[in-house]
Amino acid sequence: MNRNFLDVHALQTVPPSNLNRDDTGAPKSAVYGGVPRARVSSQAWKRATRGYFKDAQLLDPAELGVRTKKVAELLAARITGLDTSIAQADALRLAAAVIETATGMKLAVPERKTRGVKAEAAANEEQANGTPRSKYLMFLSARQLDGLAALAIDGASDITAYLKDKDNKARAKQIADTGHSVDIALFGRMVADSTDFNVDAACQVAHALSVHRVENESDYFTAVDDENTEAESGAGMIGTVDFNSATLYRYASVSIHQLAANLGEGLREDQSAATPVRRAVEAFVHAFIASLPTGKINTFGHHTLPDAVVVTLRTTRPISFVAAFEEPVTAEAGSGHLREASARLAAYIPEIERAYGGEESARTWVLRIGSATEKLAGAGEEMPSLTALVDAVGSAVAERMEKLG
Repeated sequence: MNRNFLDVHALQTVPPSNLNRDDTGAPKSAVYGGVPRARVSSQAWKRATRGYFKDAQLLDPAELGVRTKKVAELLAARITGLDTSIAQADALRLAAAVIETATGMKLAVPERKTRGVKAEAAANEEQANGTPRSKYLMFLSARQLDGLAALAIDGASDITAYLKDKDNKARAKQIADTGHSVDIALFGRMVADSTDFNVDAACQVAHALSVHRVENESDYFTAVDDENTEAESGAGMIGTVDFNSATLYRYASVSIHQLAANLGEGLREDQSAATPVRRAVEAFVHAFIASLPTGKINTFGHHTLPDAVVVTLRTTRPISFVAAFEEPVTAEAGSGHLREASARLAAYIPEIERAYGGEESARTWVLRIGSATEKLAGAGEEMPSLTALVDAVGSAVAERMEKLG
């Protein structure tokens, strides 16, 4: 079978922080190897990765999508942008009709339980304007939105009759199910009302776990009122915030063949099929490594990057190396956890590859920083920078794509 998988592994140390909170406001955690570990959910890091695509300008906006319940408003803005003669209310009506036909999803004006005067006023305005929303988040690419907007304008004179036409209905569905953006192709799309429009994710992201035992801590803080006089004692505000610090093992895998199927042909007619796949892979590797969830970042300023990255391109199946840390790392006095974690990873990789018949065609690249990661030297082709790593991985993926035709 013509299958290729790209595995990305990273060791990243974060200082006191609360990257990803649970329902009580505490950092998320999990028990692994019989001890509590710090955890950052896959959803949190996927969200950070998607944001990094845009923030770091790794991809053109035309290659990205939008995931929102406000899909009718989004499409209506596209419609009025293409045809300024269409009123906003009419654009919303056209957008709702086209989306329902294209995706099978029903839209409705939300009925909100409100708290406070401002929230009630906002809900009342939505009700008065009749702004329809989807029941759940809808993920559409920029190209899909543009195509649906053009379709809506074509049938603007009588959109109901227009969409009853079999060919026009088929065209609407075809637009919504092709031209997927890079983020849709990577992370997938679920349309509960019409499973035909689901997109199988090409990328799987594991929950990041600390390589060692972690116990959450709590910070008691106070804030002083700047206008207090010397006669006024006490704080203007007091509270607590939970946090922890950890050396995390992060893992993600991209199914290259699934990514290629999701993206389809090149974004332009002059591109080969390998071009958008390479761009998507390079953007993902860069963004996944460099991105960071921003939970409580103003409180903790936890701006770190991975100390070690291992990337492997293989044809068998994805392989996580998390089992290297099933027995929690115990830091020796003054040594921290990174050195031992790197040594564990360096020892585990060749052992599992040997035991399960590591393939000759597999390629591995390593990016590491400092003496604490020296055990990983020789675990793969050493890269001097993230830019060099991304380029090497992209070239290898493109080469395999070209060979497969």
